[in-house]
Amino acid sequence: MATLRGPDGCPWDREQTPESLKPYLLEEAYEVLEAIDANDPEALKEELGDLLLQILFHSQMASESGHFSYQDVKNGLGAKLIRRHPHVFQQDGKGSLTTSNEVVRQWDQLKQQEKIEKHEPSSVFATIPKTLPALQRAIQVQKRASRMGFDWKNIEPVLEKFQEELDELFAETAGLVDSTENAQPSQSSTLKHQKIEDELGDVLFSLVNVSRFLRLNPEEALRKATNKFMTRFQYVEAQAIQRKQNMNDCTPQELDQWWEEAKSQESASTPPNDGAPS
Repeated sequence: MATLRGPDGCPWDREQTPESLKPYLLEEAYEVLEAIDANDPEALKEELGDLLLQILFHSQMASESGHFSYQDVKNGLGAKLIRRHPHVFQQDGKGSLTTSNEVVRQWDQLKQQEKIEKHEPSSVFATIPKTLPALQRAIQVQKRASRMGFDWKNIEPVLEKFQEELDELFAETAGLVDSTENAQPSQSSTLKHQKIEDELGDVLFSLVNVSRFLRLNPEEALRKATNKFMTRFQYVEAQAIQRKQNMNDCTPQELDQWWEEAKSQESASTPPNDGAPS
């Protein structure tokens, strides 16, 4: 990487900055997720290499600026892992923790202590990136609040809260009529829109809480549901193309039939007892 960024290196690599590389960092991370979903070890190996390239790239730029090197990143990570796992690396701590929950609780306590020593903000939310996808950020906020004892004991009140928020959204949208495209929004319609947005946000936040109690990642669940929809829709598209039809000209009955065919094909190719949604 130092050669690529050097005077005789690659013009493109030399032009890059931490800001310009941000989209690539996200892209490579999501491609790793796709390789994991595909259960493809070869693809995963390649995508992890691409993700590592981004880490090397950022480390090299930081080194050129005199901030830190890749070696510093690696050493810092190693020191943190040892520091945050005293039950493994300290002789007197071996075997003292026996469950994952105990490990997570200790991790948070050690992290908070480090912040105090460094005089950093002590809020449990301080290190949650604002740039996280909204669903992922919501679940991180809820998990950290839970670790501080701010949580329900079981899923029943969580489901009741979700139903309560859903009822409030229904109430706000009752009798709602879409405005025409060129209509100028009035102050009352703008306030109504903001209220509906608030209620929708509450519904989504509550649903994230439900997923947390079910030990499911909402970001993963939504991503897989989106992929499933795309696969079914592409089957419907293919059926229309085979018949030399425009989808807009197909009848609702035809579209529904092809959609059900796509679902049936999924069911036929799904291994039994894997809990896949229908």
